[in-house]
Amino acid sequence: MNRPIDLFEYETLASESLSPMALDYYTSGAGEEVTLRSNRTAFEAIELRPRVLVDVSHRDLTTRVLDRDWVVPVAIAPMAFQCLADPLGELATARAAARCGTTMVLSTLSTQSIEDVAIAAEAIAQTPEASVSSSGSRLWFQLYVHRDRTLTQRLVERAEAAGYEALCVTVDAPILGTRKRDRKNQFCLPTGMALANLVTLSGVSIPRAVGESGLFAYFAEQLDASLTWRDLEWLRSISSLPVVVKGILRGDDAKRAVDCGVRGIVVSNHGGRQLDGAIASLDALPEVVDAVGDGVDVLIDGGIRQGTDVLKALALGAKAVLLGRPILWGLAVDGEAGVGRVLELVRAELDGAMALSGCPSVGAIDRSLVRWRR
Repeated sequence: MNRPIDLFEYETLASESLSPMALDYYTSGAGEEVTLRSNRTAFEAIELRPRVLVDVSHRDLTTRVLDRDWVVPVAIAPMAFQCLADPLGELATARAAARCGTTMVLSTLSTQSIEDVAIAAEAIAQTPEASVSSSGSRLWFQLYVHRDRTLTQRLVERAEAAGYEALCVTVDAPILGTRKRDRKNQFCLPTGMALANLVTLSGVSIPRAVGESGLFAYFAEQLDASLTWRDLEWLRSISSLPVVVKGILRGDDAKRAVDCGVRGIVVSNHGGRQLDGAIASLDALPEVVDAVGDGVDVLIDGGIRQGTDVLKALALGAKAVLLGRPILWGLAVDGEAGVGRVLELVRAELDGAMALSGCPSVGAIDRSLVRWRR
């Protein structure tokens, strides 16, 4: 089989590899999926204004996030239940990320444990085959705050002990958005697959809910819908890890997050999976960047499918992007190698886009490079 040449081809091939329930879970959005579609059309609505006669014989794709150098301004977004795509799931993703020197954000709802993922990533990062620019496994932990605060604190402690570099707290999910495809499928995990980070702490699992998504029922039962800004202060008090908040779409919320001492913001609408009709992440990005200035690092996820998308996000002020569903497509098609290939493709496309836009470094990318299509 010829290797896919872009992320769209990986998506097509993944649809042939996944079970119908897994495919619907990965691809679906909330409600009528308006926001899901908007995340893509927002990128398509922006045109590039390339500079010419710039020396781009050498390109520097490095960026700096949370005082650490990244070899490329792309990380892997937190995504649950990756063993639905490949038996090794998050272990395969972590190994591929480590080989590429790419940061991976592990989901609370992963199907491989915090500790096992860290071990897998570090084992690869210490081998000659890993990126020469990589120094460490580069893992963040995405946190859902549960009603059981003892359980939540234990998750944080485990992540810190395992060497994760940041807490990425999801703040846009007090309840789960209505995902019709999951509801129709009565989504649940297959027999033998579990919430690896939670089963040993509390025995909780994704329930089988008649006429409903099991994940919807899990969120209703376990997650804390009373979460407020004060809880960010609590999280900072129980860990020395920097806190990044994921799910900000407004400038005033971004300012308040900075006031609470967060070190980073991910502009995100949860991949169109929470509030249908919410603004596209890319459309929200400039307001957030303008609101916080240089106070914190701003990242973005949602709808990124090619290197020019990364370039557009950087031009609008993001320090880096989080790549979501395409990682799952690579994982479903070819496991660890597929994830690595997806990361390689995005890096190569960004490198080419920077050359053709007259940007020899990430620092040379600014808003003059883009305009909204009339």
